[in-house]
Amino acid sequence: MWTVVYMAQSKEIVMKLQQVLEKEGLLVKIRPISKNLDNNDNYYEVLVPESEVEEAHSIIIDTGF
Repeated sequence: MWTVVYMAQSKEIVMKLQQVLEKEGLLVKIRPISKNLDNNDNYYEVLVPESEVEEAHSIIIDTGF
């Protein structure tokens, strides 16, 4: 099961976080919050498998996101 570990305010932020998490070997999915908004104005959920939530949180905290 996939779990939300972060909500990003822009496409730029979500792409940077995705790169950081994938570089550490985690599986990552990105999902827009609203399907009706332009990509630049949307918020995004960052999801990882449930088994990787703790590791993802540690990486997010360590990198200052």
